[in-house]
Amino acid sequence: MNNIPSSYLNKIRAVYPNISFDHLDFNQDGMINDVVIVNHQFVCRFAKEDWGKQVLFHEAKVLQVLQRYIDLPIPRFEHLQEGFVTYRYLKGEPLSRNTLLKLSKIAQTRVISQLATFHQQLHSIPSEVLAASGVSFSDAVRSHEDWLQLYNDVQETLFPHLWRHQQTWIRELFAPVVSGELDLSYTPVLIHGDLPVYHILFNPESQSISGIIDFGVAGLGDPACDMAIQLGNYGENIVQLMESDYPMLRYVINRARFWVGTLELQWSLIGVKYNDISLSLAHIGLAREVQPLETAFRRRLG
Repeated sequence: MNNIPSSYLNKIRAVYPNISFDHLDFNQDGMINDVVIVNHQFVCRFAKEDWGKQVLFHEAKVLQVLQRYIDLPIPRFEHLQEGFVTYRYLKGEPLSRNTLLKLSKIAQTRVISQLATFHQQLHSIPSEVLAASGVSFSDAVRSHEDWLQLYNDVQETLFPHLWRHQQTWIRELFAPVVSGELDLSYTPVLIHGDLPVYHILFNPESQSISGIIDFGVAGLGDPACDMAIQLGNYGENIVQLMESDYPMLRYVINRARFWVGTLELQWSLIGVKYNDISLSLAHIGLAREVQPLETAFRRRLG
């Protein structure tokens, strides 16, 4: 059945003994999980290695907390065992930038408000609740030293393949971090950490967000990480419209501008190192409408 390992199907049958496999979708693209979607009814995720098993257990902790704070539909694990979880399928299609821009102004406003409210609710969960639930730091967390190391790696590995104007852009991107002018300090909050357009589900009939999925990288971290991904998804004009429902935007936007600039570098670096073209191309489709970091500094000095 679509080259799905029999061990996967046997595990699914053990949980749902009366299920019929009328329609199966098998996705092996994830770095942590293989996914089998059964009859557009159940999502069954299988960890690829031991690290993936730990991620699933941590995600279960996060989702238990989120059920109390998030209005949008999110996965609810029905079955959890080592390296294997199931939950009800959430219907929807990826909320791409083109999809969002083609909506009426009323529908755009509704969707942007939904997205902003999700981030506000996520980033406002009390720290004592997260501590009591055993939620640890996200794998998306980066320290100042991590950014400097990334810059060194990019110069060493990517610069030989880049044109001069591209190298200049990278130097300008990292300059405020190297000099210390960009304040990278933050109070840790719960972040999603991995929210590209295909993890934001859109219902074209209701013209609204129908769910948020894949919290495998979620954990404590810098809210600018999530905003950076939204800058990459939708561009700064759209993200700025989130501020009325996400008032902390003004405090994270400059770090987010820096962070989004590094995303394609991080993927390209991994792709070159491991000779994986698909990883090198992972940034294609990101929005390019992002203000330069110095914009905020000019406003502060003006």
